[in-house]
Amino acid sequence: MKLNKTKVIVFFIIIAVLAVAFWWGGNAPGLQGWNVSTDNSKELESRPGGLKGSMTAEEKISLAKELTNCSSPGVKKGDTDYSVSLGMEIDEDTGKDRYLTDPVPEGKPIPIEPQNVEITDKELTCAMSVRCDTILDNINWLDKEKVELVPEDGIIFKQDNVTFYEGESVFNVLIREMKKNKIHMEFVNTPMYNSAYVEGINNLYEFDCGELSGWMYKVNDWFPNYGCSRYQIKEGDVIEWVYTCNLGVDVGGYSALGGDL
Repeated sequence: MKLNKTKVIVFFIIIAVLAVAFWWGGNAPGLQGWNVSTDNSKELESRPGGLKGSMTAEEKISLAKELTNCSSPGVKKGDTDYSVSLGMEIDEDTGKDRYLTDPVPEGKPIPIEPQNVEITDKELTCAMSVRCDTILDNINWLDKEKVELVPEDGIIFKQDNVTFYEGESVFNVLIREMKKNKIHMEFVNTPMYNSAYVEGINNLYEFDCGELSGWMYKVNDWFPNYGCSRYQIKEGDVIEWVYTCNLGVDVGGYSALGGDL
């Protein structure tokens, strides 16, 4: 009797081990639909939350904070000589600046540190919009209690010309316009990157629609590779805040991961 009991226990242990191997082998529901590879030239299929279970909570938050507001479509790498010529200080050992920012592509503006900016009373004009239409295509991934927060057309703030003051950043304009139009917004300051990080707009937060979801911004169709409070806007700029459900793949910011669009 004791021998048979031992066999039963061993049998269940084997079954448990096989189940764990099956889960981590890529057949778990959270991993279906993603082609996870170290070869960044391979295109990722778009499935929000597709990396469930493969990262710790700390790793997910770190990845989101580094990339959600910072990506660069259309380029694989910035131009060091160009960036340095404009005043960006790049560490020769790391290839980044003191706030862990890579060089920017040629023709793009370098980051401006908020503490070094002088804001004048000169009024200028730019365009801005905020939208979350990608959620409409992935509504089943959204927390049920937040479905009613998503506009039917996905537009939270329709593109409009707004006033800003010389020297202000993308973040300055966003926070003022959201307050002016009584649209909820929440952010945190990230000293490591010397920038504000936008966690939520209209009560829609990072991770609300999949574990790779969150807010990103682009200016003149470019997703900057640095935070929104380091981007100094100019007359006529077009600022777009967009919600991604899978780390930029669905909004054109995929090359933040090393891809090429």
